[in-house]
Amino acid sequence: MGNLGSVEKALQYVGCAPVITSSLQQLEEASGIVLPGVGAFDDCIRGLRERGLLNPLRELIAGGKPYLGICLGLQMLFEQSEEGQESGLGIFPGQVVRFDHDLKIPQIGWNQVWPNQPVPHLAGISPGSWFYFVHSYYVQPADESIVATTTEYGYEFCSAVYQDNIFACQFHPEKSQAAGLKLLENFEQLTQITPPSERDEQE
Repeated sequence: MGNLGSVEKALQYVGCAPVITSSLQQLEEASGIVLPGVGAFDDCIRGLRERGLLNPLRELIAGGKPYLGICLGLQMLFEQSEEGQESGLGIFPGQVVRFDHDLKIPQIGWNQVWPNQPVPHLAGISPGSWFYFVHSYYVQPADESIVATTTEYGYEFCSAVYQDNIFACQFHPEKSQAAGLKLLENFEQLTQITPPSERDEQE
């Protein structure tokens, strides 16, 4: 939803051959999945449901398919959002909450991202690099070990999560110039690494 064109162009720039699709077969054949989203939480969940992709997406992620979530593609990984009534994908326990402070909401513009743990998607990106944000809500993971980065806006919040084959960020790498393109390049390289389960099958 919303920013498919800019994500597609950024992925092409770093050497990917992206296909915008809602075809389950193409998702299964893809080396990785990028789920961007701008707009309302409920609309995104309903859009996936109408296309018959909610459960298949859960299964593909659980099966180890490299996944990059952007903005709502991060928020939908969790159980619930204060923004709507629909349930999220439930990949991670936790919720999505609205900023509660006196600063301007939504946060629109550049802000710094600080790593919370070593993450391959952030290789070659300096701590405190600036990324572009557009959001009123942010994720609150129940498991703090998945917090990949934090950002300060009124108070510190989780701006990205990481676990195994999953990296998802609240900021927009496709709009974040050199740092964002490096993140996308890292993701592209990670999609070329054969998972151990597939290596075993090939052998």
